[in-house]
Parts: sequence; C-alpha cells; structure tokens
Amino acid sequence: MNLSGRRILVTGASSGLGRETAILLGELNARVILVARDHSRLQETLRQIPGEGHVVAPFDLADSDAIPAWLRTVTAESGPLNGLVHSAGVRHTLPLRVLTAAKFEELMRINLTSAAMLAKAFQQRGCSTAPSALVFLSSVAGFAGSPAISAYSASKAGLIGLTKSLALELAREGIRVNSVAPGFVRTEMWDRQREMSTPEQLQTIEEMHPLGLGAARDVANAVAFLLAETGRWITGSVLVVDGGYSAH
Repeated sequence: MNLSGRRILVTGASSGLGRETAILLGELNARVILVARDHSRLQETLRQIPGEGHVVAPFDLADSDAIPAWLRTVTAESGPLNGLVHSAGVRHTLPLRVLTAAKFEELMRINLTSAAMLAKAFQQRGCSTAPSALVFLSSVAGFAGSPAISAYSASKAGLIGLTKSLALELAREGIRVNSVAPGFVRTEMWDRQREMSTPEQLQTIEEMHPLGLGAARDVANAVAFLLAETGRWITGSVLVVDGGYSAH
C-alpha cells in the first residue's frame, strides 16, 4: 500500500470523498495533484495532506473538451501521472416530472463525460506512465434503483460500463481501470440529503445499511488499494463499499 514516488491526480479534492482520498494518498507517501473548481477549498485540503510535492490545480471539469489540453499542461509542469482518481460529481434529486433534457445532460456531462475525457487525457503521450491506474467513483445507485434519482443513477451506471470497456482497451498500455461503488457515506453530500429528507426517510436509508453508514475513509481505503501494488492484478472491476446496502 506504499505509494512512494507515485504522482496521483484526484478530482473533487475540495471536499468529501475526494478530499479524504487525497489525504490518505499523501499519508501513503504519494505526491497528489488536487483538482476542483474552488481554489480556496483546495488549499484547505492541501493543508491537511502530509508530505511534500503536492500541487493545487483548479479546473472546471464541466468544460469537457478542454480536459486533454489542460492535463497536458498540468503534467508538463508536474511530471507524468501514475494514477488518477475521479471523485468529482454531483447528485441531484430530480423526480421524472421535473426532469428536463438540459438538467439530464448537465448531470451526465459532470459525472460521466468528464470521466471519459479524463481517461482520454490520461492516455496521451507524456501524461502517464506504465504501469498506472484509473479509479472512478461510481455508486450503488448505478445498479440499485431509488426514486427521484434516475439521472444520477444513469450517470453512475454509465461509469461502470465505461470502466469495463476502458479496462480492455487500455490493458495493453499498462493502464488498469476500476471503479469503487460506495453506499451512503457521512460527507457534505449526506448533510444535504439530511436537509431534504424527513426523519422517517433518513431512518429508512440508515436501516438499508446493515453495517451502518460509512465514513469517507472507508471509501478512500478502497481507492488506495486499487491504486497501489495491492491492486496490480485487478482491472475492469467494481469494488462495492456500501455497508451491505446492495445485499438486499
């Protein structure tokens, strides 16, 4: 699990799972490139990461077409990557009656299109070294249904399909591709869920997790496992980290 000498880019590093993953990777001696839109919150993450050589690289991943050129610039300054974690994403509660094409496409662009373009960017000459690894943060919502999140579920299911196809396409280049599918985890996103839910709804969600709700570190541990030598013979897989949610 030691990541000494490895340079790993983490999107969504300004909060939640992305922030906790970046901190853990630093604890495992990786040099981390922190990506999100909010520069000040990235600086907050940076202050929590042990070690040296970490870089803050603010960028809006919604600008999908610009991702390959942006990553070439980042790696030209910092050096080629040994890994990339795509944790950035949004979750909107959108019942079908209020869902519009624009809202659906916006969510897909942020959660799924950006992942495909990050993989394309990672594959570019000089942007990564072999062996290396991509890890996408999917969700149990990608294969377990729930009302009012059809667009979100579709985007996370898309990440699983993307993972499996890219794993086959990139294996010959020494790039492993995997996903982690968390259940409900106590992060800022969970706090927003609490604000929109009744006590009864929150109790139902918690009861769906036999081991209780997870912590961000539970998910970060799984990501680190897939990035490190511990995951060297794993590609095209979805590692479910959900406290038993999907066992129902």
